[in-house]
Amino acid sequence: MTADIEKAKTRLAAARAEIERFLALGEEAGAPVELDQVAVGRLSRMDAMQQQAMAQAAARARRRDLVRIDMAERRIAEGEYGYCEECGEEIADKRLAIDPMAERCVRCAR
Repeated sequence: MTADIEKAKTRLAAARAEIERFLALGEEAGAPVELDQVAVGRLSRMDAMQQQAMAQAAARARRRDLVRIDMAERRIAEGEYGYCEECGEEIADKRLAIDPMAERCVRCAR
């Protein structure tokens, strides 16, 4: 196997820390929008609701990435990291360097 497990663990830990930091920062942006017509005009409230929806979508994507990190760590523990889940071939080191959570080789990911 050509995948460098220690580098993968480091990349996964760094990705987890960054995602958790962004999730903590984004909690306020996903909070309910104030519906007080006096304090916020109709268009401003619509903007706030749109920003809230975008923040919630970003948080969902980050949570999915946390699940992908968990799955990659599980594959490391089971000795399956770096192998395509579709065809069983090795995933290229360059692909794992870009996305340490990759589950499939480039051919199968298409």
